[in-house]
Amino acid sequence: MRILVTGGAGFIGSHLCDRLISEGNDVVVMDNFITGSPVNIAHLEGNPHFLFIKADISESCQVDGPLDAVMNLASPASPVGYLENPIATMRVGAQGTYNALELARQKGARFLMASTSEVYGDPLEHPQRETYWGNVNCIGIRSVYDEAKRYAEGLTMAFNRTYGVQTRIIRIFNTYGPRMALNDGRVVPNFVAQAVRNEPITVYGDGTATRAFCYVSDLVDGMLRLLWSDEVLPVNIGNPIEMTVLEFAQAVRAAGQPECKSEIAFVQPRAERIADDPQRRRPDITRARSILGWEPKVSLEEGLKLTIEYFRKAIA
Repeated sequence: MRILVTGGAGFIGSHLCDRLISEGNDVVVMDNFITGSPVNIAHLEGNPHFLFIKADISESCQVDGPLDAVMNLASPASPVGYLENPIATMRVGAQGTYNALELARQKGARFLMASTSEVYGDPLEHPQRETYWGNVNCIGIRSVYDEAKRYAEGLTMAFNRTYGVQTRIIRIFNTYGPRMALNDGRVVPNFVAQAVRNEPITVYGDGTATRAFCYVSDLVDGMLRLLWSDEVLPVNIGNPIEMTVLEFAQAVRAAGQPECKSEIAFVQPRAERIADDPQRRRPDITRARSILGWEPKVSLEEGLKLTIEYFRKAIA
């Protein structure tokens, strides 16, 4: 297979490229490094199965030769990334997704849209099923990401219904692992970096907000299972084990032993830091289990040790 991965220099995208190439596929990566990094794909340079194109898919998405699949991961995905690049985030969700879909249509390729649990907003349903329509502030500070992804899902379905493009939509829940950016701003790199530096692990508020953490290799496995399935409607991929942010901070500290000497500190965040921040997040993965035969395999303890090992080398 020859597969285009837009946003392939990002955290998740680069792991996806590794998996695709390890299975004998040819991979084309398109990225403009707005939040991705050349470091994430440097090890693939010179590989005959790898081609990199530096481009912004909001402007153009063209690839010479055949394609069997287009996997669209192009977008800032962390609050730091999309709040610093609000217009670019909305453009890549709208025009960028259109351009990638149009390329897939021209090539007769399958198309996978990497969406997000943020389409559910601050959910009133718990856990979140794919049938839940969400509780999103469409003009709030986070809306540039939430609404871009909601639009991208709608556009993806429109291409499926109008042109018969074989589309797939994955709703990604909190994912972690090596190659996360140190300045990502999300809870995993924040806590892990603080633990590696033996700084206080700063928990916002009282730490009772919840998240569910999926290791990146598990996510990539679910992504590929969905790509080659016959399922058109969105599918949640994430770890259904819910924990509070405080419990996660304690897990990071434990995984960093014996080197980690960090204490946990409670701080009051700036109002804009938590505006419209979901208070509870947990995927219902019933459909992933039944349709794809997928569920996460990597334990939090194992995944954190691998992530901490990467951060120790990155920070050294």
